[in-house]
Amino acid sequence: MILPITVYGDPLLRKVAQPIDKNYEKLDELIANMYETMYHADGVGLAAPQIGLSIRLFIVDASPAASEEEPELADFKKVFINPVIIEKSGEPWSFEEGCLSLPNIHEEVLREEEVIISYLDENWEQKTEKYNGYPARIILHEYDHLDGHLFIDYISALRRKLLKSKLAAISKGTAKIAYRVRLPK
Repeated sequence: MILPITVYGDPLLRKVAQPIDKNYEKLDELIANMYETMYHADGVGLAAPQIGLSIRLFIVDASPAASEEEPELADFKKVFINPVIIEKSGEPWSFEEGCLSLPNIHEEVLREEEVIISYLDENWEQKTEKYNGYPARIILHEYDHLDGHLFIDYISALRRKLLKSKLAAISKGTAKIAYRVRLPK
């Protein structure tokens, strides 16, 4: 089922999400719905707060973005439950990011090159893994959603000011968006 995506202005996007346990009801169905929603909106990642749930869960599938330059994205499809960033390292690098909760906005964001993350997968198996480059960026972006941060938090105040009218249009529901959204209350 395609779920509505929570957009900018909803206070839920600024909350710190809570961990879940194995008893979380219909988790497999939720994960399947998150993938369907993400694919429908042409995303490469989706965090639970983006569909209105303040829980520590995000998914990624960057395989559609894989190319000769980025072959490591070909098999980068994962579920991250209760993730914890162990370490961020490497030279920060700039890349243009977008976000399903901030439709039609793209900005250059500096992020660390590497991340070590500990998490539970969809089978509740504990994993600790290191990622570099684009996979690390995707993880850091989605992880931010669990801590109530958006990629625009990393751009200059001047750039945010220049985006003010676009952000207002998103939160008011007047922006043209190609997928189903959940507007701020």
